[in-house]
Amino acid sequence: MKKRINVLLLAGMLILVCASMTACSGTRESMPQDKAFPAGYRGSSPAVSGASADTVIAKLPYRSFFADKTLCALIDTAVVNNIDLQIALKNIDYAEQLRNSAKLGILPSLSVGVQDIHNKSSDNGAQKTPQEYIASVSSSWELDIWGKIRSRSQSALAAYLKTQEAAKAVRTRLVADVAAGYYNLLMLDAQLALSKKNLALADTTLKMIQLQYTAGQVSGLAIRQQEAARQSIAGSIPLIEQNIALQENALSTLCGRMPGPIRRNQLLFNAKVVDDLSIGIPAAVLQNRPDVRAAELAVRGASADVDEAGAAFYPSIIVTAQGGVSALKSSDWFNVPGSLFSVLQGSLLQPLFQRGQLKANYEQSKIKRDQAELSFKQSLLNAVAEVSDALVRLEKIKEQEVIAEERVATLQKAVTNSGMLFQSGLATYLEVIVVQTNSLGAELNLADLRRQHLAALAELYRSLGGGWR
Repeated sequence: MKKRINVLLLAGMLILVCASMTACSGTRESMPQDKAFPAGYRGSSPAVSGASADTVIAKLPYRSFFADKTLCALIDTAVVNNIDLQIALKNIDYAEQLRNSAKLGILPSLSVGVQDIHNKSSDNGAQKTPQEYIASVSSSWELDIWGKIRSRSQSALAAYLKTQEAAKAVRTRLVADVAAGYYNLLMLDAQLALSKKNLALADTTLKMIQLQYTAGQVSGLAIRQQEAARQSIAGSIPLIEQNIALQENALSTLCGRMPGPIRRNQLLFNAKVVDDLSIGIPAAVLQNRPDVRAAELAVRGASADVDEAGAAFYPSIIVTAQGGVSALKSSDWFNVPGSLFSVLQGSLLQPLFQRGQLKANYEQSKIKRDQAELSFKQSLLNAVAEVSDALVRLEKIKEQEVIAEERVATLQKAVTNSGMLFQSGLATYLEVIVVQTNSLGAELNLADLRRQHLAALAELYRSLGGGWR
């Protein structure tokens, strides 16, 4: 026993010497420096670029950002039942188990065993088979001198946190997709209502032309042309109804339920448009965008993997202890203290030649870390670009919407005037048909622009990192 203790003391001294010699040669790498962010997003105005206000879009829960209660209820259903989000949450549970296992790596292992040993031997040709019964408790503990186990635990923690951010990113995208689909439904409802209104107007115009044909004021060609215009409007209605059903099915799938109708209690042009909230500054994507945070955690995990691979070059120090009872007969196990035994030993294993595997693992881990850093930088660029794109798109859609509203108002007046002029004989049926067709096209276009406006707001909300809180 004294010899074993002396060996352990000698190994401990060797460990301390090695640690002091290699303390300054660690493999830890610092996180990449943050990229230089611009002062503001391209396309943003100073009035909405403040970062300290509580009304920064990214920090608002979706129930506060979207005023439509029906839409919020639909998003609530999607957040609970969406299959992709449920898979992402299961990934969190899986990573948590790996993390818990890695956290326990610093502790010693403990096992209990029972052995029945048969030792065959010969004595002058006579075979002997003595037996030995052993019951023991064994423990093994690897000293984490070089931080290998600690690095493994840090890598598992980064992977766990990364899955959390990935789930947040899925939720953010889900909120934006549900909102965009809902607004598309409102647009289709508006287009269906407009088409039916214009179909009724075309029927009225057709009756007027038929009366004039009876009076001999127009030819049969006028009736045929108006009938063709009416049939064009009527033919668009089934297509719109088809698109409504398809959009309802798509939203039902996002909500994790079988295809069916989607309730909506609001008209497209009654939907509240919020354009005066703060968007913050580009540097805020580091805190608000889940995908950027996940990329940052990937760098941390890759750096920890480099540390673990570097620590593999150093010796492994393992302390093993075993104790129990040993006897030639199982009934003698309890003959204490005669049957007791104990072993305490320490081992130091220094890898010398592993066919280049250790060096290859280390170099590969550094390459993966460099790749993670590049992915992190790319995610920053993509995040700022997406916000800038959304802002430019939103601003230009607003300008188009103003012009489209003016055009609709002008053509609606023209439709009214053309009807009166046609009855008075001061306008031809061709002028009436052209004005009505142009008016319908303008109204449908305005409905689409309003849908684009609302969808652009939802996309801006997502690109800023909103929707996961």
